[in-house]
Amino acid sequence: MRATRFTLLLVLTALVLVLVAQPGAEPNAYEIFHTAEIRVGVDASYPPFAVATADDLFGLEIDLARAIGERIGLPVRFVNLGFDGLFDALTTDQVDVLISALPIDMARIGAVHYTQPYFNAGLVLVSDGTYPTMRDLPDRRLAYEYGSTAESEVRFWLRRIQPFDLLPLETPDAALKAVRNGDADAALVDAITARLYLRDHTDWNANYSYVTDTLYALVTRGDRPEVAARIDAALAELFADGTVAALIDRWL
Repeated sequence: MRATRFTLLLVLTALVLVLVAQPGAEPNAYEIFHTAEIRVGVDASYPPFAVATADDLFGLEIDLARAIGERIGLPVRFVNLGFDGLFDALTTDQVDVLISALPIDMARIGAVHYTQPYFNAGLVLVSDGTYPTMRDLPDRRLAYEYGSTAESEVRFWLRRIQPFDLLPLETPDAALKAVRNGDADAALVDAITARLYLRDHTDWNANYSYVTDTLYALVTRGDRPEVAARIDAALAELFADGTVAALIDRWL
């Protein structure tokens, strides 16, 4: 009897040691997202990324958020906010993640966590392919939107390379039209405008290359590493299986 009890004690001791030696089990989604849903903060006033109608939300980021929810295994609830209130809502735990065309801001890192970028909205140089970089522009004519960030970049390059002719216009679409009609050799516009314009003018065989980077990423709280890790993993899977690329091609 004593031997049996001793054997049982040894077995129990061994079990305890095994349990202590093993790392803790990874928390499930319901433990990480304590409301049993993923609360997504979005400013739904920026087509084609997010737009609100009387009945629903739609856009690239809305579809991306829903795809992330499916990967994690939780429903998504959108919280439509003004742009200026996005980070406050994250800080005060009104939302778990922000998906709202937010550029990576190095000054915020630590207080918040940024995922890998899902879109680059920087300035692009659009032409028939003859002028792939700004350094190819001397003695050529460049169209751009007057008073825009593109104009600031144009002025920067005028101090770095040989002169090129300037064609300032009222809108970035007008700049692209100037190139398409042969009134300019290239246009400097943001990537969103370029993609939408080229989608609507499939007869124009134009190319673009990035001149600057404006990287949009999802944002979570810096003190919620488990939320960040789960969002990061889901987004990585969506990149790997082509979902992100397909969503960008659909909306842009």
